[in-house]
Amino acid sequence: MPLKKSNPDFILIIVTLSLLAIGLIMVYSASAIWANYKFDDSFYFAKRQLLFAGVGVIGMLFIMNVDYWTWRTWAKLLLIICFALLVLVLIPGVGMERNGSRSWIGVGAFSIQPSEFIKLAMIAFLAKFLSENQKYITTLKKGLVPSLALVFLAFGMIMLQPDLGTGTVMLGTCIIMIFISGARIAHFAVLGLMGVAGFVALILSAPYRMDRITSFMDPWKDPLGTGFQIIQSLYAIGPGGLFGLGLGQSRQKFFYLPEPQTDFIFAILAEELGFIGGTLVLLLFALLLWRGIRIALGAPDLYGSFLAVGIISMIAIQVMINVGVVTGLMPVTGITLPFLSYGGSSLTLMLFAVGVLLNISRYSRI
Repeated sequence: MPLKKSNPDFILIIVTLSLLAIGLIMVYSASAIWANYKFDDSFYFAKRQLLFAGVGVIGMLFIMNVDYWTWRTWAKLLLIICFALLVLVLIPGVGMERNGSRSWIGVGAFSIQPSEFIKLAMIAFLAKFLSENQKYITTLKKGLVPSLALVFLAFGMIMLQPDLGTGTVMLGTCIIMIFISGARIAHFAVLGLMGVAGFVALILSAPYRMDRITSFMDPWKDPLGTGFQIIQSLYAIGPGGLFGLGLGQSRQKFFYLPEPQTDFIFAILAEELGFIGGTLVLLLFALLLWRGIRIALGAPDLYGSFLAVGIISMIAIQVMINVGVVTGLMPVTGITLPFLSYGGSSLTLMLFAVGVLLNISRYSRI
């Protein structure tokens, strides 16, 4: 194990805090009208997001100083706890249902989303498994199948809620980790075909998922139903032009785009800050991705490398899906934009994950 610590990646800290600051501003701008109407307090969502951000930043700074191989020791226990929470959330009276998905557990005035936290627990455990069994990863029996079996178990439990978006992010992250570890292309090709077949079956098994696919292909076929969100999102992005309508000047947040502070916050950002503002945010995410890749390449051991790859893959996949949905390039699914969208579980998880990444950077050889 490495013995000498250096300073954490300063650029990664600045990028993360910059995205967080933009997110806090946009959560208030996007939610003020809705919050004033529903709660008689235009700062309702902004204040809660600020609280989540405070907890997340404190957690990030604390975790930044916890040696990353500590998570290797506790990975199994953390994963068991997260699996237990996934079971609890399915129990009526314990799990809270929102928009047809039973994904939350109430904790006082707040709620937590276990499916968010199992993403990071799975990354920590899979990094441990892959680093200890890399010599077997080219085999099906001892390498690929055991690692994927656990991942698909977690994916199946998340789908019972159901939450296809979160499950897809976790599944995609784990597949990238396994691929990076040296799994055979031929094995992935076969499993990929099986995965596509399974994904199609999941879509066909639920009419609302099929509706999202058809609305993605032609949102105007049902403009007041399944195509409503994407149409309103595009109505927000289009008028934004190069420089936007101005901060706070969005029109779509006036009850056109449902709850714009969550999954579709990027649409409001593009409407108010224009192409320039949207591009700046994407460049910040690209810079974060670059720093994460550097940290993974410079990690002193396999566990640190796999852990960093998992974290940065999780963030990258979530950004691509969210922006893809908002711009009409992908079917609508419930995925938050990291650091920007309103949501306590998602925000704190991302900041905790960056804390782990920062600790790995303290031992990086690059």
